[in-house]
Amino acid sequence: MTPTRTFATAGRVLLQIRNDPRTIALLLVVPSLLIGLVAWIFDETNVFATIGPAILALFPFIVMFLVTSISTLRERRSGTLERLLSMPLGRGDFILGYALAFGLLAIVQTAIAVGFATWVCGIEIEESLWLLFAVAIADALLGTALGLLASAFARTEFQVVQFMPVLIFPQILLGGIFLPREQLPEVLEVIGDWLPLSHAIDALNAVSTGAEDAAYIWLRILFIGCWIVGAVIVGSLTLRRRTP
Repeated sequence: MTPTRTFATAGRVLLQIRNDPRTIALLLVVPSLLIGLVAWIFDETNVFATIGPAILALFPFIVMFLVTSISTLRERRSGTLERLLSMPLGRGDFILGYALAFGLLAIVQTAIAVGFATWVCGIEIEESLWLLFAVAIADALLGTALGLLASAFARTEFQVVQFMPVLIFPQILLGGIFLPREQLPEVLEVIGDWLPLSHAIDALNAVSTGAEDAAYIWLRILFIGCWIVGAVIVGSLTLRRRTP
């Protein structure tokens, strides 16, 4: 792997996305609209004040997973990846280039979503806004990394969607959005404690309520970071040149 090839891959991906307004809207606008819709639904109640941080973790995570996995898969199905790998470009350069490109987009997406959730939807933050931003970025990057992992195994866009019940839905169900994890059956609580989205939700709730110190939050960011690194490594090792 070389930085030059990685940055060149990232630049090519960003150039492609710049020419695709629908993908830009999906990445940068849709998560904020969905957060706003949830806030509007619970406008006359205190529910959004409770679930708002978890919702901030949920929608960017799902959108980054879908866009990253489908975009990467299309490179392989179209034969672009095979042509690129016939040049002095390794699998690691390709995966890291995609991770860098979508990571930058995740930062922009997060800035928009966090700003919208706090200044428009009224999510109250007891801790630093920058700490909320750091957790939200880690959460969006997690969606990107899992999307890269799914694209390494999927053969069609439909199969990417089929990976959601395996990689996404269990994290939503066991992450503490619908029921605090300590109230789940013991086995499900243990499983939930090892899923990265659970830690993103815990960290965002801690930032919102101020119930925990910064060390607690950064520890959860570190846990999410380990999942991100692991997903990128596995994705680069299992990436195929072309889908049969």
